[in-house]
Amino acid sequence: MNLLNKLLRDESGQGMVEYGLILALIAVALIAGMTVLREQIAGIFTRITEALRPAPITPP
Repeated sequence: MNLLNKLLRDESGQGMVEYGLILALIAVALIAGMTVLREQIAGIFTRITEALRPAPITPP
């Protein structure tokens, strides 16, 4: 019983658990945002890819 009380009062690691929960919440928010905006994000990457394609080289 004494060991159980000691374990219940032990708060070591509490901060890491809180940081983990915050990180999980941020990850869920990012995934939700990317899901909603996926078409716009895909369009942006398509435009970037097209802009970075090399121009055709014409022989002299």
